[in-house]
Amino acid sequence: MLKLIQLEIRKNKLAGMLKGVAIANLAIFAFMLLLTYVDSEGSGSGSGEFKTYAEMFSGLYVLVKATFVVFASVVLSKLVIDEYKNNTITLLFMYPISRKKLLGAKIIIVFLFTLISIFVSDVLISALLIGLNSFTHAIPGQLDLAVIPGEMIRIGADAAYAAGIGLIPLYIGMRKKSVPATIVAAVLLVSVSASDFGNFQPGNLVGFSIFLSLLGVAIAYLSIRNIEQKDIA
Repeated sequence: MLKLIQLEIRKNKLAGMLKGVAIANLAIFAFMLLLTYVDSEGSGSGSGEFKTYAEMFSGLYVLVKATFVVFASVVLSKLVIDEYKNNTITLLFMYPISRKKLLGAKIIIVFLFTLISIFVSDVLISALLIGLNSFTHAIPGQLDLAVIPGEMIRIGADAAYAAGIGLIPLYIGMRKKSVPATIVAAVLLVSVSASDFGNFQPGNLVGFSIFLSLLGVAIAYLSIRNIEQKDIA
């Protein structure tokens, strides 16, 4: 399986997507700076949206998760949906390798890509914002170092949930064999999760995130399980 994963990464030139990840991180960092240092009236430094580190972390985690769930749909489209749309998957399945292993390798790549991207992005951007705030003091007070282990656990859990959620658009993509439909499904999913209904935000509920994550994993499992009998034409 590891060999298949390496071959898929090289074949689809996924290393080149690291540039896209870097650009996404720069955009998220810039947006977080805007929220941290400029209020809705634009009155300047020290009057941003975040009054505590907890608020800043929550805002960052939602933004990173939303960005990379959509990014996952792009990778999913490139690895899986495009192959079905262009019927190149037929040639791929002619190789003397189990269809389940081939599709499983592709899905594992998407899952790990999302998980690692979110974890690294959350840690990196959080560190940059904390370091910058130690000089500017836009967010008042000192960060209690005792909260860092808890935040790391939260980041890891969020990354795992999002990696599962990022597989949900596979269902739409496989049915429609459409890249735009796959990406739109991801955008709609993120929109619902990140929506703010008064003070209620579904994406902040652990149970809701776990449910969506398990749904994504179930969709991936069923896609792999049925691939031997499924008509790919």
